[in-house]
Amino acid sequence: MKPALLSALFALAFASSVASQEMPDAGWAKDPASGCSFKAPRSLPSGPTYWIGDCTGGKATGLGVLRRRDGTVAGEAFYGELKNGVPVIGVIDTRRDDQGGFVLGRWKDGDLVSNDDNPWQDRADAFTTAASAARAASAVFRAQKNEVSARFYAQQAEMLAEQLDG
Repeated sequence: MKPALLSALFALAFASSVASQEMPDAGWAKDPASGCSFKAPRSLPSGPTYWIGDCTGGKATGLGVLRRRDGTVAGEAFYGELKNGVPVIGVIDTRRDDQGGFVLGRWKDGDLVSNDDNPWQDRADAFTTAASAARAASAVFRAQKNEVSARFYAQQAEMLAEQLDG
């Protein structure tokens, strides 16, 4: 094999190796503002999604909110807990224009999983976690002196907690 061809093949192999290292795993997204990575629940519509919460090691972690945005319009949101960027438990609020509802429970690898043995407990745990996540988002905005958003997420926390009363 000619040296020039051999060099070109090595360069191509190296470039391919570097490119594959930079490609994100399937299903992973990044907050456009902070760069924090997460795996959005499959039930959350795709598009620009922002994480409101802690980011440890570059991944969304703990209680918080994944909020979809279409330009300046807030879309659906996941209120819950993420571990190493992956949803664990929570609620997706799909309500828009008096339509939609809630998708809730525990998640595994981005999919909703059900506990057929105790669905009421999963529902209660999901709404309790979601209300705590909304309170955490409110605290983030309050610390940023953004009272409008802090108040909005405090109201969301109340609404989510009230779902247990019904």
